[in-house]
Amino acid sequence: MEAKEAKELADLVQSAVDELHKAVERQDAEIKKLGEPTAETTATIDKLNTRIDELEVKLQRQTIPATGSQAPESEEAKARTAAFYKFVRQGEAGLTPDERKALVEDATGQYLVTPELESEIERTLPKITVIRPLATVRPISKDRLKLRSLSEVTVGWGKLETGEEPTEGGGVPGAPTYQYAEDLYGLAKIGEDELADSDVNLQAILAGSFTRAIGEAEDAAFVVGRGHTTYEEPEGITTNATLTGATITTTAAGAITIEKFLEMVYTCPAQHRKNGVFIWNSLTELAARQLRGDGGGGAGTGPFLWQPSIASGKPNTFVGYPAYCQDDMESLAGAAQVIAIFGDLKAGYRIIDRQGITLQRLSELYSEAGLVGFKVHKRVGGGVIKPANKALVLLTEHA
Repeated sequence: MEAKEAKELADLVQSAVDELHKAVERQDAEIKKLGEPTAETTATIDKLNTRIDELEVKLQRQTIPATGSQAPESEEAKARTAAFYKFVRQGEAGLTPDERKALVEDATGQYLVTPELESEIERTLPKITVIRPLATVRPISKDRLKLRSLSEVTVGWGKLETGEEPTEGGGVPGAPTYQYAEDLYGLAKIGEDELADSDVNLQAILAGSFTRAIGEAEDAAFVVGRGHTTYEEPEGITTNATLTGATITTTAAGAITIEKFLEMVYTCPAQHRKNGVFIWNSLTELAARQLRGDGGGGAGTGPFLWQPSIASGKPNTFVGYPAYCQDDMESLAGAAQVIAIFGDLKAGYRIIDRQGITLQRLSELYSEAGLVGFKVHKRVGGGVIKPANKALVLLTEHA
């Protein structure tokens, strides 16, 4: 799909979302004045929701890269790629006017990385992070994602056969809310000799360096991020107010028991439990590895409940569920803090990626060490989805 077509589709989505926002505001006013929205307003909202869904599906389908043979790269794309890597090696001073013109800048004047490099970073990130491959990930073209909510659906048996009308629910669509893409910066340093070597694969070096810098920061934020309102960070799973307000607490400080982990599992509804995983700190996993069942000689004499993976690429398991280590989480320390997560992250957590990673070359800052710095800027957000549904359950240590 050409960039122009993608932009046109994205603009149509945004236009429809703006119309939906106005319609919801009109609906709220009608509810306050009349006690219920008019049929015209309700029909408009339904049409706009359907329109937005159709456009988003079309945009997502057409932006998925085709497998197999790849379309030949245009001359414009080739020129941009060549100019970008020349800029990486030599800085702006080494560019001709035509090469500088071939580069694409964002609103702040920083250069956008090539689509190939951005794709390589996005492809590699799930391999080195914990939360991203487990959560729902959605690319966006704006700085925020508008979240729409629908009224509750009521159903009944045999309505058509008996000729009765379904009972209308009392709920109405809630006020629109937003999930924001936050600014994430990473710093990579590359030796001047490497940059001067014309044979070196710069794309691989940059992708590896940037992916590590971005991956470590975003994975921590998805777990313990303090939120958009005050700190302009993604909302971490362990900081969501609804989840922390319904957390399960260990029996005693500095200790974990199998009973509490089972309570986490069965607090999670069955439809989410089947896709459930545990996420905890390495030291918490060490404590979990030492838990044993009843082997006939009393508790703690049976087999270990934690089971190592027997297949490459597969996670370890605990009481039958995959277990992952994420060391930005708190470990057992005798304090009231979240030490474990259980649940279905696909249903419980959404990551949004703002398209367009930018690069700033820091030529002088590290010159004495024989290095060139590259500051990468990525916009990414994260937030818990409908926490009241209990797709995610937290375990807090007893103080």
